[in-house]
Amino acid sequence: MGELEIKPSTRIENIVATVILEQQLDLNAIERNVPNVTYQPDQFPGLILRLEKPKTTALIFKSGKMVVTGAKSTNQLIQAVKRIIQLLRKHGIMITGRPKIQVQNIVASGDIHAQVNLERAAYLLEDSMYEPEQFPGLIHRMRDPRVVLLIFSSGKMVITGAKEEGEVEDAVIRIAKRLKELGCLKPRI
Repeated sequence: MGELEIKPSTRIENIVATVILEQQLDLNAIERNVPNVTYQPDQFPGLILRLEKPKTTALIFKSGKMVVTGAKSTNQLIQAVKRIIQLLRKHGIMITGRPKIQVQNIVASGDIHAQVNLERAAYLLEDSMYEPEQFPGLIHRMRDPRVVLLIFSSGKMVITGAKEEGEVEDAVIRIAKRLKELGCLKPRI
């Protein structure tokens, strides 16, 4: 049998970021002037603004803080924030200064294209938890980069906690290499 070749792949599913505008916002004025927003302060203190391109959602708060979700890349996130600010300005909402954008969490999917022996991995891999009666995947807390991986026997995984896109690919390459070293991988059937 030849050497098992691993070709990890990743895909960013969602980026969650906070945006600080450093100014108070009049959410009632935004609701009156900007189309397609939802504002029900009795149910939720933020105003919800949905963009079609890029497909993202912003929760906008009176404090000038926003939470933007749905972007599939950092570039898409920046594009979405620019579109939101342009939209607000176009409808008479004065935005001064530059927004401060901070990525809070990147959620991605990954695949190492090999079967994973989760029992063996749980036994040999530090910072791991595997309770198949509770959850079918192995939970691995990686220290560098600082992410959490949900690894399934199919070799597919979910990566969460990354702050930069590069950390996702780095984490999947590192875990694939480590699982291979520990003898936890076999070819997919």
